[in-house]
Amino acid sequence: MINRVPGVPRVLRTLNDRAALELLLERGPLSRAQISRLSGLSKPTASQMLARLEESGLVVAAGTSAGHPGPAGLLYTLNPAAAYVAGLDVTPGLIRTAVADLSGRTIGTYELTDPELRGDEADQVIAAVDGAARAARLTSDDIHRVVVGAPLAFDHREGRLRYPSHLPGWQSPTLLRELAAGLPMPVDCENDVNLVAIAEGRTGAARGYEDFFLLWNEEGIGGAMMFGGRLYRGRTGGAGEVGFMPVPGTPLVRNPEVAQTGGYQDLAGCQTVPEMARRLGIDRVADGAGSRAGAARRGAADPVLEEATAILRRASTEAEGPYREVLREFATRVATGLSSIAGVLDPELVVLAGGVFLAGGEPLRALVEAELAELSACQPPLVLGDIHEHPVLRGALECALATTRDEVFDTSR
Repeated sequence: MINRVPGVPRVLRTLNDRAALELLLERGPLSRAQISRLSGLSKPTASQMLARLEESGLVVAAGTSAGHPGPAGLLYTLNPAAAYVAGLDVTPGLIRTAVADLSGRTIGTYELTDPELRGDEADQVIAAVDGAARAARLTSDDIHRVVVGAPLAFDHREGRLRYPSHLPGWQSPTLLRELAAGLPMPVDCENDVNLVAIAEGRTGAARGYEDFFLLWNEEGIGGAMMFGGRLYRGRTGGAGEVGFMPVPGTPLVRNPEVAQTGGYQDLAGCQTVPEMARRLGIDRVADGAGSRAGAARRGAADPVLEEATAILRRASTEAEGPYREVLREFATRVATGLSSIAGVLDPELVVLAGGVFLAGGEPLRALVEAELAELSACQPPLVLGDIHEHPVLRGALECALATTRDEVFDTSR
């Protein structure tokens, strides 16, 4: 008796469709012969598949290859208009929004700043999505999915937001439901540092790594963990809140969620850099550049972060003297907390991201790595983040694109 598995041809067709779509996404325009060779499909099967995908609107013709005129040289590409996504980066005083097509190309951006940030938070998000859609010459109904990034923890188990004291309106227990009701597409919310890790893992310094830890340092310290290529959020969404972590050299902070500070933040946050500089006899330092990464995220620049990054930028160019001492001491402080993290996680890679680390640059990275080698039995390589321009927003788009491509590329529906 022959056992027949129902739907096998359909399943194989769906798998072949997805493989071809991913090839077109990764490699750009390809001919039928190239798709056949790269996918292992016969040319007749590849032709039938491309005709089907073109009819469904997922693939479009993109001219002919040089030296191959006529139908045999026809090139195909992923249809970027098959779906659109939006990403939001929410900070106090600024909501930055972007829309991308299915290829990942940003086609529209929009910002809401004070005094435009009026009304409740759900209305602000809806207005930001509408504005970005208009900038992309679309409507909100054309957007397939939205991902909102904010400096909060999202407890998906209970459907609530945690640590929202610096974004007061986001304390509302009904906010997520209001967003779902007010927008015509699915809305996902994610911690901002988690989104930076997604961006660095997909297109940045951690590309190709399955397990890595990202340490973020701007106004606050935060972390994000990737295990097996998947983001680890923890039971309540609070994984990575390492700024609250007790560390040697700082007092214990009780109820850190209420105090909104903690040991590692007190030891190695941006506010410690000017303090060290004063102690070493350096007067106030500020320059026009300030924190490029940080200032780009906020409606108004944080003066403490501006001064800290100015000091670190100057320190990264000095071989000796008080500025270099600031860099060395700060590196020790960063490595002190990182040693505990490395000892627990033993990651393949650590990515240092955010305006503070970017200001210190390679000299700071090398000093932190050298200190970590002496403080921890686990000694992962350290690299600086690659995505300097709007990394949270880039991560929000990448997150939305990943889910949308999974849905759109599934041709079995």
